[in-house]
Parts: sequence; structure tokens; C-alpha cells
Amino acid sequence: MQPAASLPKISRYALSGVARRRIAISLTLAFHAAAGSVMLWSEVGVWGQAAFLLTWALFNCFWLMLLRRPVLSAALSFLMIALIVLLSRFKHDALFMTADFVDLMILDEDTIGFLLMIFPGLRLSVALGLVLGIAAFVAFWWIDHHRVRPRTSAVGGAACLAALLGLSLAMPYDIDDKWMPENYVSKFVRSASVAISDYMTRGVLESDAVVTERLKLTADETCKPPKRAPHIVMILDESSFDVRLVPGAKVPPGYGCHFRSLDGRQRTFLAEGAGGPTWFTEYNVLTGLSSRSYGRFADSLTRFAAGRVERGLPQALARCGYNTFSLYPWRGNFLGARAFQQTAGIQKFLDADFLKSVDNETDSFYFDAARRLIASERSNGPMFVFVYTMANHFPWSYRYRPELAPEWRDLGNAGELDEYLRRQSLSEQDYQEFRAHLAKEFKGEPFLIVRFGDHQPIFAKYMIEPSLEPAALAKRIADLDPRYFTTYYAIDALNFRPASLSSAIDRLDAPYLPLVVLEAAGIPLDATFAEQKRIFRRCNGLFYQCADGAEVRRFNRLLIDAGVIKNL
Repeated sequence: MQPAASLPKISRYALSGVARRRIAISLTLAFHAAAGSVMLWSEVGVWGQAAFLLTWALFNCFWLMLLRRPVLSAALSFLMIALIVLLSRFKHDALFMTADFVDLMILDEDTIGFLLMIFPGLRLSVALGLVLGIAAFVAFWWIDHHRVRPRTSAVGGAACLAALLGLSLAMPYDIDDKWMPENYVSKFVRSASVAISDYMTRGVLESDAVVTERLKLTADETCKPPKRAPHIVMILDESSFDVRLVPGAKVPPGYGCHFRSLDGRQRTFLAEGAGGPTWFTEYNVLTGLSSRSYGRFADSLTRFAAGRVERGLPQALARCGYNTFSLYPWRGNFLGARAFQQTAGIQKFLDADFLKSVDNETDSFYFDAARRLIASERSNGPMFVFVYTMANHFPWSYRYRPELAPEWRDLGNAGELDEYLRRQSLSEQDYQEFRAHLAKEFKGEPFLIVRFGDHQPIFAKYMIEPSLEPAALAKRIADLDPRYFTTYYAIDALNFRPASLSSAIDRLDAPYLPLVVLEAAGIPLDATFAEQKRIFRRCNGLFYQCADGAEVRRFNRLLIDAGVIKNL
């Protein structure tokens, strides 16, 4: 047997205490330097950088309080910063919005499923990251012999948290900043203070605490629709508005016919989003409620409403014997769209996977799908079909489907406006062809067709008053200046005369569109829509802005007490 003295000594291969201390110090400084680099790369403005630094210090103090090791604490803090940045960039790539704290509050299966669909390699990347992370954790634990007192870390963390809360409340980030791919960390943490404050003080949905009235809803309430109830086709005309709102805009001859109703009138539609959030308007026209009731939670309102808001246009139509359908241009787990629409009364939700759509299809693609659906389902009773269009979706920086409308000539407008007008002309042509096909293929069958622009294009807000500074523009939008929310709605019909257009006023708040549709179709109003009609009359067509929101808060409480809004 070999003598013990001749065996290689482990200490020969081990790092000395001095070497380990040097490596630990170098690693700690490297993580802090890396965090500083991320801040300089991603944060714009002094307040964003200040929020980032306070967040970085807070994360370090938190981990030091638990682990006491500076290297490991810096590593885990950097991991948290990196995750916020990566998730925010993932979300912006998919939804054109950066992540905020509310995303954590309602992280659900649909959200995870959507991310895995959009980024198929994400599952492997997460698994590989976990393996490497565990290995790094073990190595850093072994190297780092420094210790920090938990009390010191706790005091430092409390100071950072107080400063961060003060900064967030004094300088809350502009909700419009969510579209900008920057300030990932500062927006995330500043949104946390606002979200927690709003949730603690008023909950997710604004409503009165108590009301004395009650809506008279009965489970056996019957509905007697007209003998020839029309098929109802509601068309979401993507990003469409009358560009003559833009000073000096040049438009082609005959421009504006697309916005007129069957009675020749051009009506304006006041959306609740200023360029971008289709799901705000989707919520408005399906539930008949206001996205603004959700405050800072509005970006996620369809996920909040899924399983909780059981009131709206498709619900009312289904009660009257309609079969309800939605032709959705993206995957159904996008912002919980499928779950939301099914709760609102959509019986058959047909998304991009079912339709086999790829990217931004022409409007005729969705109109053809609607025609096929009507042909196969109309024998089962009157139909409600919610059709989305996508040809006019941003960006307008390239020639969409150049083989279409080869005769088009740009008009010399600035920026993206000429391409936008070209796509509007394509949409108008596709709609007229769709209408002609309905008349030919379903002779004598009654149709009510309602079209609306879901919001203005993103560039519009910079062109309506081009001289405005960003802060002044943000104030205009925060003050709900109607110029930035105005699109259009139009009522059309085939083999059918609208029963009533009494609510189809010249300037309509988006949540009232279901009321217009029901009355035009001759569908009796249930108790909830009868009450909303009374609000419409009292408020002269305003909804959320009526009486500084008092009418909407009261109405929301009535719906909660009636059991059609739950757990909000």
C-alpha cells in the first residue's frame, strides 16, 4: 500500500483563500458592471435610470438578507434584471408592448402557451438555463466566503424600497410608454407600485361599493326576436379612420364613401385606445362596457374578464336564438382572447390555426371565411359573425401585397400615410365584393352589417397636431381629447330594413355599439341593456365620461350584484 504521505494532496489543486477572495471580488464587480451596462443600453432618461439603480440595489439587498453572500446575491439580482428585460422584449416582439407588473399578477396557461407557440425554442432555452444556473449557483456558493449582516441588508433594502415607491408615485410612467422598446426594468418596477396601489384601493374594476337599485334578471326570461331575424355581421375594420382629420392630408377622389351608412350619414366612433389596443375595442363591442373602468389594468382586461364578465352582445343574441361565431386573425390564446370571448357569449371561436391564416391576410381572406361559415351554418338559425380584418395592420413602412391595386399612385403625403390610404382602398374594395357575394349567394336572406374602426393607426397621433411636444401629446391623450380616439362606424343592410336607429347617433361612445346593433336588428333588450339605454339617454350618448365616471361605476355595481360580473 502506498504511504499516505506520498498521496497527492487535495490542497495542491485547491484555490487558496486569497485567490478565492480575489475571484469573489472580481465576480461581484463584474455583475455590478454588467448591470450598469444593461442600464445604459436600455434605460432612457434620468428617472428611468434612477429607478433601475434603486431596483438593482433592492434586489441585491433582498438576496443578501437571505444568503449573505455578495457574489451569489449579485448573480441572482442580475438574473432577475435579465429576466425582466428578456420577457419584456419577448412580449414586445409578440404584442408590441413591454412587460409590466400586471403580467405577473395574471400569469396563466394561455400566456405561457402563447409564448411557447411564438418562440418554439423557449422551452429548451429555459431547461438549458436551469441546468447552467444550478451549476453556477453551486460554484458561486463555494467561491464566496464573504458575509454581510442580514440587518444591514434589511435596512438598505427598506431604504431602496421607500425611495423606489416615492419615485414611482411622484413620477409614474406614462401608460403610452408601453409601446416603446426601452426602459424595461424601470417601467416594470414603476408599474408595480401603481398596480398594487390601485388593486388595494379600488380593485381591478371600478364600481360603487353599494347601490340601492337592482337589475331584474330572471333565468327563464324569454326573448321574442322578429320573425325574419337578420344574420348580423360585425366587421372590425383594422386601424381605419377618416384621414381627413390629419391637417393637409391628400386623399384620392371619392374618398369617404367607405365611412357612410345605408342612410348616407357618416358617423364617428369614439374608441377607447389611442392607436394600438384592438382588445380595448374588442371588449367594448362585445361586452358593452368600458375598458377605462380597469384603469392601469386595462392592458390585460381581456384576461381579467375571461370567466368573469358574462354580459354582452353575443350573450344577448344567444338568448334570442342566435348562433354566435368569431373569426379571429391570431391564435386564440393571444391575451386570453378565446376564453374572454367564450365567456362573453361566443359559441364557436375560430382562430388563426383553424382559418389557416398566415401573417396579415387580405380582408377578402376573412370575408371568404365568413361566407363559407354562413353557407354551412345558416340553416341552424340566425347567425352573429364577428369578423376581424388585418390588411391595414401596421407597419405601413412597406408595400403590402404589391401585386394588388397596381394602378395605385402615391399622393405625396408624408410618412406612412400613402401606404395607409392604399390599404384602405383595398379594404373598401374587398368589403364591396363581400357585400355583393352575400347578395348573390344568399338571395332574399336578411343581413345587418355593422363596420367600425377599432382605433386610429399609431402614426395618426403624431400627425393630428404635429407641432406638439411628447409631454403635451401625452396630456391630450390623458385628457381624452376626442381627436385622438375618433374612428368611424357604419350600418349597412341587405334584404332588411333596420328596426330602429335611435341610438345610432353621429358620435357614438364605443361601449354603446352593442345597443345600436340590438336595436337595429329588432332584438328586445334584456334588463342590462335596457338600463344601459337609460344611461345613454341621461348622458346624451356619453358613457365613461358621463358624470366623471359615476354612471359607469354605478352600472358596474349593478352588474356585479346581478351576478354577470364576478370576482372583479
